[in-house]
Amino acid sequence: MPELPEVETVRQGLAQWVIGRRIAEVQVLHPRAVRRHLAGAAHFADVLVGTTFRDVRRRGKYLWLPLDSGDAVIGHLGMSGQLLLQPAAAPDENHLRVRFRFAADGPELRFVDQRTFGGLSVSAGGAELPAEIAHIARDPLDPEFSDATFVAALRRRRTEIKRALLDQTLLSGVGNIYADEALWRAQLHGARPADGLTGPAALRLLGHVRDVLGEAIKEGGTSFDALYVNVNGESGYFDRALNVYGRADQPCRRCGAQVRREAFMNRSSFSCPRCQPRPRGRVPARG
Repeated sequence: MPELPEVETVRQGLAQWVIGRRIAEVQVLHPRAVRRHLAGAAHFADVLVGTTFRDVRRRGKYLWLPLDSGDAVIGHLGMSGQLLLQPAAAPDENHLRVRFRFAADGPELRFVDQRTFGGLSVSAGGAELPAEIAHIARDPLDPEFSDATFVAALRRRRTEIKRALLDQTLLSGVGNIYADEALWRAQLHGARPADGLTGPAALRLLGHVRDVLGEAIKEGGTSFDALYVNVNGESGYFDRALNVYGRADQPCRRCGAQVRREAFMNRSSFSCPRCQPRPRGRVPARG
């Protein structure tokens, strides 16, 4: 599932090409791609034709593209969604779901989604912030994100630290990969109780989350297969810099111990058994 760095990479690419472009035609080639647009595929296309993209924004793992009509297109990539800018003459992709053609010359925008877990919709009046995603918290790279508010909320949570980091109402954009990487840097096991963290420890963890996300964006995100790509169809390279995620049985880059893999919410967590010892009961975090 693409996380904040992957979605931000796509946002940056889209912003270079679609802002100021007027939509001339929308083709919905698979209705599942617009299933969140409850008015249906025909309405999705009709309400967009003639409008102009005026920005490309992001809230956590969601994209939204404000329109001059006051509405907005909301996009979620799901597990395999791709927003690609392609020459009009380029062959259709095997899993092309939605096509946007523009009034002026230039590439067309294509939504490609092999597994069809992603999707697009139109938010009526949602140009400033779509109501559909207003409940999602700001992410740590947002200029209006409050460190103090986050730390206080984190320390009130009676749950494990990793579960708290994945809670999109507390902190958006962070998924399994970057949570594991930030916890490794902070030398904290994800099962430690969030309400046992000291204030300084919580701030340090937040700093590591922010650093990991920023570094991943510079590398274009993390790609483990061909399903995540930027708008030009290129993969990200942050997987080369991962310290624990996906590195089970390989040496920890800090201490040399073998990285362990543990089951976590039908997924996997990766950590160092020496740098990140499992908690025994409700122990206080190192301050």
